[in-house]
Amino acid sequence: MRDLLTLPKVHLHVHLESTVRWDTLRDIAAANGVRVPDDTATFGGFAAFFAQNDLVRQCLRRPEDFRRIAYEFCQDEARQGTRYAEASFTAAAHGERLGDLDMPLTAVREGLEVGREAFGIEVRLLLDHSRRRPLDRAWRTLDLARRHDDVVAVGLAGDESFPAAPFADVFAAARDAGLHIVHHAGEGEGAASIRQALDGGTERLGHGIRVLDDPDLVAEVRDRRIPLEVCPSSNVALGFAPSLAEHPLPVLRDAGLLVTLNTDIPALIATPLATEYARVRDTFAYDDTALATLARNAVDASFAPTPTKTRLHKEITTWLNPPT
Repeated sequence: MRDLLTLPKVHLHVHLESTVRWDTLRDIAAANGVRVPDDTATFGGFAAFFAQNDLVRQCLRRPEDFRRIAYEFCQDEARQGTRYAEASFTAAAHGERLGDLDMPLTAVREGLEVGREAFGIEVRLLLDHSRRRPLDRAWRTLDLARRHDDVVAVGLAGDESFPAAPFADVFAAARDAGLHIVHHAGEGEGAASIRQALDGGTERLGHGIRVLDDPDLVAEVRDRRIPLEVCPSSNVALGFAPSLAEHPLPVLRDAGLLVTLNTDIPALIATPLATEYARVRDTFAYDDTALATLARNAVDASFAPTPTKTRLHKEITTWLNPPT
C-alpha cells in the first residue's frame, strides 16, 4: 500500500469554519472573551451539530482570526497531500454578524494568499448560503462572490428540508456572472432535494448519497456526469449513515456515478483528508488503483484551471506508477 499522505488530492467539500484547529480556537476564544466549544463533542443528529458549529463560528470576530484560520487551512491541507481545494465559506453570514460585510471574506482571502505561497497549495472559495436564511443574504453572498476572482462558485447549504426554489433568481444571476453553482443535496433529504438542486443548475452534488433512493435519478446523474462530493465520516457522525461499513459509497461507485471523497467538517470529527482515504481503504478493501480513481474524479470534478488538472493527473499517475 502506498503512502496516502503523498497521494496528490483535491478537496472539494470542506467548510472552512469546520477546519479550525482546537488550539487555535482556544486562542481566538480567549482573545475575544467568548466560550470555547467542547472539542470532545459527539453529535446526536444534525441539530446537535448545528449547535456546536455555531459556537465555533461565534469565536471568529477579528480580521486576524479569519486570516489565521485561512492560513492554517493551507498548511494543514498541504500536510494531507492536498494540492488543490475549493473551500466553502459563509462570508455574508459572518459579515452581517460582525457589522462589516466585507471584512471576513477580505481577511480569509488575505490568509489564503499567504498560505498558498508558503505551502504550495492552490485554494479557491465557494461562498455558501443556508436555505434557512433570508433571500436578502443570498443576494449579498452573490455580490461578494462577483467581486473576487478567487471565488469560483456559490451554492446552498444547511437543512435540506427548506426549499431551494426561493433562491432561483440568485443562482440564475450567479450563472450569468460566470460563477459555478454547487448545492448541498441528498444528504438528509432524498430524491426531491437532489431534483431541486439539479433544476437549480448545480454542477456537483454536495453529498448526494440519497440519489440511490430513485433509480431513474441515479441514471440521470450518471448520464449527465454530475459529480458527488461524498463525505463518509461526516455522514456517519451526523447520523446520515449508521456506520462506515454501511455507508453507500461502494454502491454509488458500482452504479457508475462520479464519486469524489471529502471530509466536510474535518476538525469537528477529527478526520483530515488522508485519514478519510485511509478509512475508506481499510473499510472497503480498496486498492491503490481505486484510491487513485477517487483522486482523479476529484480533479475532474473541480473548477481548477486546465493546466492544474493536467499537472495533478500526472502527479497521480506518478504516485500510482513511480519511476523505477
